[in-house]
Amino acid sequence: MSLIADAIVVAAGSSSRMQGVDKLLAPIGGQPLIVRSVAAMRAAPEVRRLVVVVAGGREAEIAALLGAAADAVVAGGSHRGASVEAGLAALEARTPGGPGDRIVLVHDAARPLVPPSVISAVASATDRHGAAIPVLPVADTLRRLDGDRLGATVDRAGLVAAQTPQGVRASLLRRAFTAFPPAGERRFTDEAGLLDACTIPVHPVPGDPVNLKVTVPADLRQAEAILAMHATRSTPVRVGLGTDSHPFGPGENLRLGGVEIAGAPALQGHSDGDVALHAIADALLGAAAMGDLGRLFPADRRTPRGISSAALLREVVSRLEASDWRPVTVDLTIVGARPRLGAHLEPMRAAVAELLGLRAEAVNVKASTGNLDGSEGAGRVISATAVATIDRAGSATS
Repeated sequence: MSLIADAIVVAAGSSSRMQGVDKLLAPIGGQPLIVRSVAAMRAAPEVRRLVVVVAGGREAEIAALLGAAADAVVAGGSHRGASVEAGLAALEARTPGGPGDRIVLVHDAARPLVPPSVISAVASATDRHGAAIPVLPVADTLRRLDGDRLGATVDRAGLVAAQTPQGVRASLLRRAFTAFPPAGERRFTDEAGLLDACTIPVHPVPGDPVNLKVTVPADLRQAEAILAMHATRSTPVRVGLGTDSHPFGPGENLRLGGVEIAGAPALQGHSDGDVALHAIADALLGAAAMGDLGRLFPADRRTPRGISSAALLREVVSRLEASDWRPVTVDLTIVGARPRLGAHLEPMRAAVAELLGLRAEAVNVKASTGNLDGSEGAGRVISATAVATIDRAGSATS
């Protein structure tokens, strides 16, 4: 089974050091900070449910801004522990049977550039060890202050800077809140401190300097510079291949290539069975090195039965955009002896282009009967193969 994690994005602070700037709405690369932070968490294939915790009274405003990217936006408390507990309660209310021992990732909204690789590393280490935290070695020389004079040098050996997301199994986090209730007097700056007070070991994993925390206005300029640097250093165009195949099942009204073909038998599957859109989604994920559709949406109760494949593809595009990738072209081939698809290819082309935000000429859709060969040629299944290219959003090829 693929690794699954829930996420709590903590955004209930007051932005007291931002000199009057509303940190959550501050633009970074053309997007509000909170939108980038949530999208960055969504870009990790492990993240399934995501709850955002904001200051009381801002729930509707931030929920409207985030749309479907957040499963819930709830009010936090007066300090971090109370806000994280509110996020955990919201996750429990939205998880059938409760989260049990599922991994919970707690992330600061003030870290909008966290790479998916860091999120995945924390989730994996939490799965193995129960709790994990990304850290960076302290590079600068540290000195103590003695009043208004410079004091002794602090030995950096063994010192690290803590980042987020910090991972913990839900049962351990609940145990920690039982030992140190958020309503109590003891306060902790992060989840690692809370767990350490409960003698729950926290496993360190390598962090990333890109994962900076926006605390003062100058940090916004640094975040913009990091985005620009990575855009110029990255490979401008990448290519991915996706394939899928589904047998015919009971029922009618086939969903294929984003259109409905009335009277044709439906394809069997946990979703609506649209093999064409599944192949495109896997091609895009492959190009971005972000896993595959089955890992993001397992065919079990975690994914609603009968879910629209168009919705799945939109989610894939959102995750690409969160990592500054965008679709450029798609070449789709559908193979099956039935039904005849000639009259449906142009509507499919238009539907795929709309889902991907492309012009119609950037999409090619073609079909084959399978030449009476194999399961496709015998009319038992329909298969699809897609080749997709992606590039960096805002690149010269845009």
